[in-house]
Amino acid sequence: MRLSPIPPLVLASASPRRLDLLRQVGLEPAEIDPADLDETPAARELPRAYALRMARSKLAVVMPRHPGAVVLAADSVVVCSRRILPKAETEAEARVCLGRLSGRRHRVLGAVAVGFPDGTVRTRLVETVVRFKRLEPAELDDYLRSGEWRGKAGGYAIQGRAARFVDFLSGSYSNVVGLPLFETVQLLKSAMP
Repeated sequence: MRLSPIPPLVLASASPRRLDLLRQVGLEPAEIDPADLDETPAARELPRAYALRMARSKLAVVMPRHPGAVVLAADSVVVCSRRILPKAETEAEARVCLGRLSGRRHRVLGAVAVGFPDGTVRTRLVETVVRFKRLEPAELDDYLRSGEWRGKAGGYAIQGRAARFVDFLSGSYSNVVGLPLFETVQLLKSAMP
């Protein structure tokens, strides 16, 4: 009996957190090829639809560049009161995001899209609920000085200093870090012969 070779895995993301998470479960991408997209939500676009659109769009850009590979694309979206919070690029953006999250529950939507060599695409959307304690001004200022918020959805990194703000989490922790591992591994398993 002849086994088919396992196709190479391409990660369509520049996120070091996603790469670390994949390595944590023993997956090493053969290549990293991030998609460069406009990530602005469309007018009246709902958070779930936005997260899935972003993951699928990244996949659509990268997949044609890697025939014969399994391509993994993902997107993380932080949602507070139906509002999609940005990936904070400035301290002012991070301050607004963290102010909205202070003392409240929010959702982290993790969309995963996997493209297979035969052209099949499978997606999953994972939702995790997180609640922050009420942030005191000194805590907020200290966190902002750390710079850890830069480029992070909702302006925080749960795996870093922001862990001290979390008083409740329901769902996938790795989803909040950047990739829902259980669901991603299940999708990737379907590509194995």
